[in-house]
Parts: sequence; C-alpha cells; structure tokens
Amino acid sequence: MGIKRVLRSLNLGGIRGFLMSLYHEEGAGRKPYNPISMLKAQLLKYLQRIPSDRRLSLLLKRNKRVARACGFRRKSPSHGLFTQFRHRLGKDGYEKVFSLLLEQLLKRRVVKGEVVALDGTAVKAYSQRSLDNTTGKSDSEARVGRGRRGFILGYKVHVACCTRSELPLAFMVAPCNMNEKLFAKPLLEKLKVLGVKFNAVLADAQYNSSKVREDVRVFGAEPVIPYRRSSKVKNVLKVGKDFIIRGVKRLVKLFRKRVSVERMFGRAKEWLLLDNLRVRGVEQAFIHVCLSFSAMLTIALTAVRQNKPNLIRSIKHYTTQ
Repeated sequence: MGIKRVLRSLNLGGIRGFLMSLYHEEGAGRKPYNPISMLKAQLLKYLQRIPSDRRLSLLLKRNKRVARACGFRRKSPSHGLFTQFRHRLGKDGYEKVFSLLLEQLLKRRVVKGEVVALDGTAVKAYSQRSLDNTTGKSDSEARVGRGRRGFILGYKVHVACCTRSELPLAFMVAPCNMNEKLFAKPLLEKLKVLGVKFNAVLADAQYNSSKVREDVRVFGAEPVIPYRRSSKVKNVLKVGKDFIIRGVKRLVKLFRKRVSVERMFGRAKEWLLLDNLRVRGVEQAFIHVCLSFSAMLTIALTAVRQNKPNLIRSIKHYTTQ
C-alpha cells in the first residue's frame, strides 16, 4: 500500500526533541502517545482526505496496519487527543514541521528557488456570515472578500511557489479581505531566512505596484509583474483588453511559468483537503493549510528517496494504491 510507504519513509527526527519537550516525562498522568506518531497520523488524514479527527481515529482503530505505519502499537488515540495535540503544538510548531520537510528537499536540490511565483487563493470559512455581512457568525476572524467566483466568507492563502518543482516554499494565511500586495515582502523575507536564492519573482496584475517591485529588487531579483495597459513604461509586460499578457518575449516566456502556482493550488484543493476547512480562527486555518502543504512535501520526499523525481507531484500515485 502506497500510503504506508510514505509514512514509514517520513523522517521527522530533526523535530523529535521539540515535540517531546511539549510533554512532561515525570509526574502524574498517563504516558503520552509518541508525538511523531501523532504527527504522522495527522499527515495521513490529509493524504487520505479524511474529513475529521473522529473519522481518523476510527480508521486507526479498524486498520491496524495503517496504525502501525504511523507508529501506534497496541492502542491508537481518540479523536479528542488529536484536537489537544493540535493546540499543544500550535502554529509555530506546525511551521517548524513544514520548514524541516522543506529543508530536506532543499538539501537534495529538488526544490530550487531561482524563479518564484507569488499568488493567493481563497478558502471558504467554516461558518455562515453574520448580520453585518462582513464577518463570520461562528468565526469572528473570517472576513468577506473576493474569491474565484464572487465574494466569499473565508481566508486567503498567500504562497511563494517554486516554479520548477511546483511546491510551496513559504506561505501565510490572512482574512479574505486583505490585499495580496501586503504579503509579497513578508513571503520573500521568509525565503531569505530559509536560504532560498531567487533571481526572478513572478506575480499577476493583482501585485501591480511600484512598492512591490521595489521590494523584489531589494532582494536582488527581477520583478516580472504586468503593468496596466494605460502605463507609459516601455519594454515591460502589460495586460491587454482581452486580459492576455503581452510585451517583451523574454518576459512573456518567463511569466508563463506563473501557472505553476495555480497548478499547486489545484492539487492541494483536490487531493489534500486545502479547500475543506473545518476549523475556526486564523491560527487554526494556518495549521490546516500547513498540514496540507506538509503532506505535499511528504509526497515529494518519498518520491526522491525512491529515486523517482518524476513523481514528486504525483499525489495520486502514492495515495490510491
């Protein structure tokens, strides 16, 4: 079974010390489940598109082989323990997990910055709209903003994506009404901290701003962002009346690589529950997105360890066998 191979090949040793520090080793109380196993089970949830912790707990109890692949021996956790683990690990902990997986791919040179694409996608909140039609009824941190097909209540996932591997390098989550331009510089700063070097940054017309272009140049990269068609700047990309990008051939050819980030969003939504938010609040939404993207990096690492680099994006190959 492909999913067992994925879980068994997952190397989380670099974060074991941090995970163990979340639990007391002495004193009253039961001995906790291995946090590495808990984390693998949560990645399993996204890889198998299991909609809830309750369903995940039931699967582990019924399928002992899958439970052993996660690292559980005699017993497996109840659904409430997964909720507790999520709150215990928190936003920073899950981001460390994502960074650890990304560093392993960077060391193997599977992921290279070089050309980076910025984009955002809206994720619908787990709530109805409140009477003010701007916030959520049961999720006060969600906001109404523009989605792919009109306005929705939810959050927006802002991502810097490697155009070569079509894998996420850095991401942020914010209420849906916040402008994409605000997140360009923070995303590039995250890449710098990780040591990702890039020489070009691609983004659509939503990022058309002199401030964004200047921020990109500060990092020593070339901004490949379309100007408005009314702009008098020459030898640049411009959006035509038919919404087709035209301009210098070199820039047009480079800009076409931006579609990689859209394909990445498509895979995450179809195969890794990105579009199936079942938690409330921006921090829990961040954790949801982090697990979805971490599951994507896990697939890539499995393919690399098997010397099958052509399968780093083949989620179906490893989750439906």
